Amino acid sequence: MRLPIGSTDVSASGGTATLAGRRGEPWQRLASQQMSLSQAVAVLHEMDQEAFHADPSFRESLPAGSSGAARFAPGQQILWRYGRFIDTARVIRDDARGLVVWIPSGSARLESMPADGRQTRDVPLDARFSVPWVVRESTWRGPGIVRVAPTGRPWSVWFFRDPEGSPAGAYVNLELPHRRVGGETGAVFTRDLVLDLWIDAEHAGSEDVWLKDGDELGAAVTQGRFTEAQADAVRAVADHAVDELIMNGSWPLNEGWAEWSPRPAMDVPLRLPEHDSVQAARRRSGRTSLEG
Repeated sequence: MRLPIGSTDVSASGGTATLAGRRGEPWQRLASQQMSLSQAVAVLHEMDQEAFHADPSFRESLPAGSSGAARFAPGQQILWRYGRFIDTARVIRDDARGLVVWIPSGSARLESMPADGRQTRDVPLDARFSVPWVVRESTWRGPGIVRVAPTGRPWSVWFFRDPEGSPAGAYVNLELPHRRVGGETGAVFTRDLVLDLWIDAEHAGSEDVWLKDGDELGAAVTQGRFTEAQADAVRAVADHAVDELIMNGSWPLNEGWAEWSPRPAMDVPLRLPEHDSVQAARRRSGRTSLEG
């Protein structure tokens, strides 16, 4: 028997998840008002991205879909930058539709975490964006994943698998449309939007769609990380992702990335480059999430 819509659970990463709908069934809108995707993105672009990334190369970055944007070669190592969080990734393919990368298990990453040594999920929601933080190096835990960023869209799709290598589901990470920079350390710049969607691997054609971290988005508003207008724009992005991507099973969901496997040379864990921008990122800290 399938769970009823509205059921709640705790995700593998410790966040709150709500069963919000199913593919092929009517979707209950999350945003309080109708908003086009471009309008929602425009509201979110009002946030100061240069200060958020605190990296001089961000000024040189270009939108991923622009004619002058950097292009990455298969096998190339790049950085996927979420401000204080930086993942290492190896390029599978990069074309007009979007960027496809592989993140091997055990690959190095930088992540922002509470300065007192706790994990972020251990901090109560009412203080999660208000505690001092530092950046520390960690690794990608669990099996490797394919991550796909459709060009110009405010989301990426992560294809998770279980320890045996079977598809476990697809994670739709809501994030600002990518900007790119080439050169010595190729990178994409984006910003995580807190709210996410999870598509179960079971029940092909009528997969459960879970909304993740709705409560955390509310806490981000209360603690000043987002305005209420920005939070509603994030919910509108989620609605558009459901309409455009999930309900239609559109690219990249329809290209077989859930079953893709890397060659051995592609699956070697990645290390962070010894680059000035990475060293500067390691030194970042702040008294609250609004600083640093």
